[in-house]
Amino acid sequence: MKKLILIFLISLLVLSSCEQKSSDSATSPSNSESKPLVQSVLTKEQRDAMTPDEIIQSLKEGNQRFVSNTLTARDHSEQVRKSALGQFPKAVILSCLDSRVPVEDVFDRGIGDMFVGRVAGNFVNEDLLGSMEFGCKVAGAKVIMILGHEHCGAVKSAIDDVKLGNITAMLSKIKPAIAKVTYNGEKTSKNEEFVHQVCESNVRHAMSEISAKSPILKELIDSGQLRVIGGVYDMDSGKVTFLE
Repeated sequence: MKKLILIFLISLLVLSSCEQKSSDSATSPSNSESKPLVQSVLTKEQRDAMTPDEIIQSLKEGNQRFVSNTLTARDHSEQVRKSALGQFPKAVILSCLDSRVPVEDVFDRGIGDMFVGRVAGNFVNEDLLGSMEFGCKVAGAKVIMILGHEHCGAVKSAIDDVKLGNITAMLSKIKPAIAKVTYNGEKTSKNEEFVHQVCESNVRHAMSEISAKSPILKELIDSGQLRVIGGVYDMDSGKVTFLE
C-alpha cells in the first residue's frame, strides 16, 4: 500500500513539472523572438552615403549602448557568410593591444563595419599607416580613430622607462607624448593623474602623426573625405571620451 502511495505522489510531481514547463514556454518568448538578430552587413552604397560626421555619431551612439548594456543582437554566422566576398567598413580604429578593450563591442559594431588595428600603446608607425591608407584610400573608410585607454600598461612602462627586449623600441614610440605633457607633480606610473594626461597626449600625438607622415591620408583629410579623431576608454564604466 505504501509503495502505491509513493508511486502516486511521484507521478503527481512529474505531471506538475511538465505543466509548469509547458506554461513557461507558452508565456515567455524566446530571446530570438523578443530580440531579432541583425543579419545584414554594411554595403558599399550604405557606407558611401554616410558622411564622416554621421559615422562619428554612430560610434558615439554605439558606445552609449555598450555602456547601458543594450548591445545589438547579431547573427554573426550569417554576417560572416554575407561579408565573405567583400567588405565596406566605414571606419578604422587603432586600439591598444589590451584584452580589456573589445573594440567592436565598445562601439556596438558587427562584422564588416570597421577595420581594427592593435598595438600596445596605440601608436602610429609605418605598418599601421600603411594599413590606414589601405582602409581609407583603397577600401573607402571615412573615419580614423585612435583609441587609448585608462590604466594603459604600455603608457605606464614608457613613463617608467622600462627596458626589455623589443619592448624597449616599442615604448620609444610613446616617449614623444610624455615629453609634450606639462606637469608639476610626480611623473611616475603610480600617479594616475599624470598617467591619464600622458594617455591623452599619446592619443593626440598619434592623431598628428597621421597627417604628418602620410601624404595620402593628409590629402583625404584636407579634401574633407576623411576625419581623424581620438578617444580614451574608461576601464571602469566602458565609456569613451571623444577627442576631436
